[in-house]
Order: sequence, then structure tokens, then C-alpha cells
Amino acid sequence: MEEVPELTSKEFESFTKNGIVLIDFFADWCMPCLMMAPVVEELSEKFRGKIKFGKVNVDDYHELAHKFSVMSIPNFVLFRDGEKIGQFIGAMQSEDFEDKLKDIV
Repeated sequence: MEEVPELTSKEFESFTKNGIVLIDFFADWCMPCLMMAPVVEELSEKFRGKIKFGKVNVDDYHELAHKFSVMSIPNFVLFRDGEKIGQFIGAMQSEDFEDKLKDIV
């Protein structure tokens, strides 16, 4: 299983530029974020080829979190060709998350 890459602010723009991309804004100390990590990994497998997944540590990259109005975590921001098209906040069941993503692809 391929791990969801953790992005730097330098990589962020080129990573989100093409296609549909889901970015998981998280922090290492955030318990709900840690609970969502395996769900995000699992969904990245299920949606391989349709949605690209990446992660951003809000402690390391405040400016990215701020730019996309990330006030609470876990926070999942969806992009299509570099434009923000959606945002989900908080932990959720794997099935619910999958349904939200199916609506987009």
C-alpha cells in the first residue's frame, strides 16, 4: 500500500494543480486526525486514478492552513485543477467519507 504523501508548501501548488485532489490538513497531536489517517489511506487506494491524496501538517505549514481557512482539524479540502471545490471538517465514518467523494468523481 502506497502511503499518502506529506506535502511541503513548495510541493503543494504543483500537487494540487491537475485533476481532483484531496488534502488532509492534520497535526500529530490531534487524536481525531490520527483516527482518520487509516481511513484516508484506505480511500486513497479505493479512489486511485480518480482522486489524488496528500497531507499537510498544520503545525509546519500555518500559511497553507490559513490560506484555505483551516480553523479546526481534521480538515479535508478538495481541489479540482488547483481551485478549492469543497471542504469537510472533523472525523467521520469511512462510508460517509467515501459517499462524499463519490459525489465528486
